Amino acid sequence: MGITNLNNAHLDNAKLSSILDAISVLENALAEFNINLSPQDRKKYGSINEQNKLLVNKVYDYNKTQPNLRVAEVDWQEFENDYNSRRNLEGMISRLENLITKLVDAKTLHDYDNYQAALEDYGFTSYKAGSSAAGFQTKHADLKQFFGRSSSSAKPNPENPEQ
Repeated sequence: MGITNLNNAHLDNAKLSSILDAISVLENALAEFNINLSPQDRKKYGSINEQNKLLVNKVYDYNKTQPNLRVAEVDWQEFENDYNSRRNLEGMISRLENLITKLVDAKTLHDYDNYQAALEDYGFTSYKAGSSAAGFQTKHADLKQFFGRSSSSAKPNPENPEQ
């Protein structure tokens, strides 16, 4: 028997409601930043790679440390607002991605537990169907569709492994 019940932390109704409410509050707080770029716009405006971020950071540093070298054509207040917003959003994204990774990992363990239990149920159902117990033959026939049959034609030919 495989290892089961890898994650015994479950969401009760109160906790689930609390989490969903918090997500709603977060969605509402971020509503003004909800911008949907088209794939073309994302390609057009998403050209700031890591090297270009270093350039932006260096210009920001010069702006702060040597204001006499500022170019008059740049709206430096807007530059700083964009810089701070980018930095803050980047931090939020990192935290949210961390949460998402943890949620995906928790879900993965629950999925694994469900699958192992389903395999155990199927094995018992197969046993009971073989003994002609009432109802198990129908259940077995319904569940066996999820298990592929291996045939001798599916095995590779040792003389021609491409077949």
